[in-house]
Amino acid sequence: MGKPTSLDETAAAPAVRGERADLLEALTKQRHFLRFTTRDLTDEQAGLRTTAGELCLGGLIKHVASVERGWVAFILEGPSAMPDFTKMTEADFARRADEFRMLPGETLAGVLKEYEEVAQRTDELVASLPDLDADHPLPAAPWFEAGARWSARRVLLHIVAETAQHAGHADIVRESLDGAKSMG
Repeated sequence: MGKPTSLDETAAAPAVRGERADLLEALTKQRHFLRFTTRDLTDEQAGLRTTAGELCLGGLIKHVASVERGWVAFILEGPSAMPDFTKMTEADFARRADEFRMLPGETLAGVLKEYEEVAQRTDELVASLPDLDADHPLPAAPWFEAGARWSARRVLLHIVAETAQHAGHADIVRESLDGAKSMG
């Protein structure tokens, strides 16, 4: 089998079975639904806000790629790979908000390519990680229980859930844009 050419093929690339194959299959399916919401759109359309919120399709993909990248770094490096959310400044939150919008010069193709690269790295990690039970303490954040630890498995489940949640958001944004739906 050659190098995967799309996110839809990345789960098939690593020779994995059992739990790891199940995790990759679930993640690949949710990635597909998220990406599918951008089909046939221009860069301008990918950057449009169509609901009362701040979300646009390109921004959602940027955000999911950033979140996945961050959690993969957490699996490998522990909480030092993530910010201390309790010490973030207004400027930090403003930079984080840029994940949710298409910035000048960004293209949908570029955002999708970056997401594909992040997905490839995650899939390679799932295939090669020695132990899904390896865990780290969570970084400081008001939404995490103090002293909680997450295993690589728990992080991967979180990435699947995060991707699915934002695929649902993207479906609403797309339907508001032009009536197109991902399912149904």
